[in-house]
Amino acid sequence: MSEYWVISAPGDKTCQQTWDTLNNATKSGNLSANYKFPIPDLKVGTLDQLVGLSDDLGKLDTFVESVTRKVAQYLGEVLEDQRDKLHENLMANNSDLPTYLTRFQWDMAKYPIKQSLRNIADIISKQVGQIDADLKVKSSAYNALKGNLQNLEKKQTGSLLTRNLADLVKKEHFILDSEYLTTLLVIVPKSLFNDWNANYEKITNMIVPRSTQLIHQDNDYGLFTVTLFKKVVEEFKLHARERKFVVREFSYNEQDLAAGKNEITKLVTDKKKQFGPLVRWLKVNFSECFCAWIHVKALRVFVESVLRYGLPVNFQAVVMVPSRKSMKKLRDVLQQLYAHLDHSAHHHSGAQQESAELAGLGFGQSDYFPYVFYKVNVDMIEKTA
Repeated sequence: MSEYWVISAPGDKTCQQTWDTLNNATKSGNLSANYKFPIPDLKVGTLDQLVGLSDDLGKLDTFVESVTRKVAQYLGEVLEDQRDKLHENLMANNSDLPTYLTRFQWDMAKYPIKQSLRNIADIISKQVGQIDADLKVKSSAYNALKGNLQNLEKKQTGSLLTRNLADLVKKEHFILDSEYLTTLLVIVPKSLFNDWNANYEKITNMIVPRSTQLIHQDNDYGLFTVTLFKKVVEEFKLHARERKFVVREFSYNEQDLAAGKNEITKLVTDKKKQFGPLVRWLKVNFSECFCAWIHVKALRVFVESVLRYGLPVNFQAVVMVPSRKSMKKLRDVLQQLYAHLDHSAHHHSGAQQESAELAGLGFGQSDYFPYVFYKVNVDMIEKTA
């Protein structure tokens, strides 16, 4: 199941009672599997601070989720042929994503609870913002390398009109170091092979008789040599084009040819060198982003629970894994359990109700429930990738 519901309800006499009541209500018909979502004793601050922070946390939630998706998506692109292994590479703190969420523990070392809520949100924002910036730099560099390699590989395998001819020709195909003569490479459509062989010597004057040789052919074209005097090269190119024969610009130089082959070898080697570290970086930072995202959810649950249910802080947060076939029924059960909370939410929302925004949630009325509710789509992260 990919959809998880994170909810909170006010504590009865104890939070354990709230938990037991919810479990008993959803146990019948196996409506959902429930897990406690432990949120530590965070610093509350003032009501004004909470209302302002509520809106900012909504934006932070969207931002962190989008970066998490981007990192996952790019990891899928980098894996290329191994993309089917993406799922096993998307881990959060060495756990699969559902396990991390259902066994969530606040990371005290990264997000000290002695800090204010605003400071914790800023820590997450800076951390994920840096990952986003680094991702742009790393992906740009790797994509450029991959693009250069793909372009060179296309030139090795494309049509004779465009591909690199260096690996098709040999030194003996050319007249080299002659003051007067030169050898050209001509691309001839297959349908015109007979025309070429019968007429190439007549295209201009000063063509060496019987100097043509078919070096290579693909499905559409043949690569021929022809030797002629240098002084008629431009005239030959013009008249050849009129007959649909294409002269390829090519100069046989062993050093240049070796350099071209070395360039591909170097790019392949560079790509292999960068692949491992890049995959490791993406895996580590996907974990960082996903964990940060769930901490933002925890912050939102805490802030909205305090805004709705008041002080002292007394609520039970729960991760619910709804049964796919029973979502509507589960929603109805939750409505029956917590409908009595509606008046407190309306009381607290005040003037915001006019714009259909409740308690700073950023939800329209159609998304509003009497209990604090957030959705986490773990599968969506993986499907995006």
